[in-house]
Amino acid sequence: MSTAFGTDAQATTIDPDEVARFEKIARTWWDEQGPMGILHRFNPVRLQVIRGRALKQFHRDGDGARPLEGLSLLDIGCGGGLLCEPLTRLGASVTGIDPAPTNVEVARLHAVKSGLSIDYRQATVEALVEQGERFDIVLAMEVVEHVADVDAFVSACTAAVKPGGLLVMATLNRTLKAFALAIVGAEYVLGWLPRGTHQWDKFVTPRELRRAIEAGGLAIDYEAGVVFNPLSNTWKLSRDMDVNYMLAGTRPS
Repeated sequence: MSTAFGTDAQATTIDPDEVARFEKIARTWWDEQGPMGILHRFNPVRLQVIRGRALKQFHRDGDGARPLEGLSLLDIGCGGGLLCEPLTRLGASVTGIDPAPTNVEVARLHAVKSGLSIDYRQATVEALVEQGERFDIVLAMEVVEHVADVDAFVSACTAAVKPGGLLVMATLNRTLKAFALAIVGAEYVLGWLPRGTHQWDKFVTPRELRRAIEAGGLAIDYEAGVVFNPLSNTWKLSRDMDVNYMLAGTRPS
């Protein structure tokens, strides 16, 4: 659902069709009733996991208003900044990257309106890694199912994690259930997302994602499914990883 797909001129993980698709709807990021409305409903559970894993990894108690103070955070495929802004408010020093220029423009303008200082760039994770940039926390949320080369993309994500740092990724499982719910249901029946947002053959199984993260030298220490509760119109964590799921890994110090 968000959109940072790899390298720009040099190599290979950007899928230009995916970037173009998100460019068309980029100005709707902050419209809770628009095409990105599902991400607004998804955000609380994403933030719950990111905050919880960060507190555990960096031995923070979480009692203060800014428990992530002093930690650098990279949001790959930041879109309009739906995660960057609340994580900045929690005290993190946030860099948001996206290959779609309108996404970056929208994110910058909204941050200014919100009085927040966020480093937004039209950039790729590979470029940052090549420049030697590393971060305490790296996020790739609903991105890996849009890239052209999963292993190369995840390799760059893991390389961006500092020693002792944390990687959190969220994506969609390649199951028939995911096809039925995330594509047929969400795009064609309920209209939660524009048709064509996802391609089932690009979904990634937990086994594939675990293997790619571990190949980058990180140890998986968290996994959970995320399911929709139609009665409360909210998302919640679950043991069911058949459709949406999240993994977190840590690099040894």
